[in-house]
Amino acid sequence: MSRVGNAPVNLPAGVDVKINDNVVTVKGPKGELTQEIDKDIIIEINDNVLEVKRPNDDKKYRSLHGLSRALIQNMVTGVTDGFEKKLEIVGVGYRAQKQGKTLVLSLGYSHPVEMEDPEGIETVVDGQTTVIVKGIDKQVVGAHAANIRAKRSPEPYKGKGVRYADEFVRIKEGKSGK
Repeated sequence: MSRVGNAPVNLPAGVDVKINDNVVTVKGPKGELTQEIDKDIIIEINDNVLEVKRPNDDKKYRSLHGLSRALIQNMVTGVTDGFEKKLEIVGVGYRAQKQGKTLVLSLGYSHPVEMEDPEGIETVVDGQTTVIVKGIDKQVVGAHAANIRAKRSPEPYKGKGVRYADEFVRIKEGKSGK
């Protein structure tokens, strides 16, 4: 039995879920999200509780059961609370600033790196070395944060670069100077 798939999704007040064939639309105070779910997965709503069921115990449906429930739970969380990823910039002269909807990063290159915010995503610069990526779609927030990190990922000798706030970077020992 799927522990994730069998857990019910509680729908808070102000969240409206519509199911049209295999397209689930969740509307809440922060916005609206749409996700296509496999047509054989059964979705039922009873008294502000959404349940996801599978037609049988085939391997395909066992794998889709938990996935479908997790996607719907992420949509409900996104339209009520939203998601955010926090990035830290480490290194001498490395900094970030915001110019309109463009994030400008100075990462030790000969030119500043400019990144436009995707639709529905907001980047906030806290100080000069902390970037917070906010949005209602967990997948898009994570992808944009990963794109920012990829511009200069942390290197293992001095730890310079862009890292997640909760990321641990293991520092290697340099050459031994005999």
